[in-house]
Amino acid sequence: MIYHCIRFTAKPGVAEADRQAALESMREAARAIPAIKSHVVGPDFGGDYEYGSISVVEDLEGYAEMMNHPAHLEVDRKGLPLVDRFASFDITDDPDPEIGAKIAEIHRRRYATVPEIAALVAELPEYTGSATPPANSD
Repeated sequence: MIYHCIRFTAKPGVAEADRQAALESMREAARAIPAIKSHVVGPDFGGDYEYGSISVVEDLEGYAEMMNHPAHLEVDRKGLPLVDRFASFDITDDPDPEIGAKIAEIHRRRYATVPEIAALVAELPEYTGSATPPANSD
């Protein structure tokens, strides 16, 4: 199993109604993506972020499906412009010693295939973790 976790804080001035709409769109997307076996979206307690989400998938195939599903891409298009700080990490019980590199490759291909999403991520003031795009070589 792979637990894809994100933590994020909205930009100053984002209205509460917009925050709640974005969180609900994340929940709807998780329900629409067949690879996601379980999910939670809500307030993040005990850290430096306002919100968090965990999506559970069975394997790398499911992880790739989740990351590239149209519903997930739409959440990114609408939600990332509202985000000030973002962190992602993955927890897995997969014994493959290369699993981290394989997860990073899924993200690399995603950013190469959907440059619009890579651009939105690049515009975030802070974005760290497993979904961080490679540095721009320009």
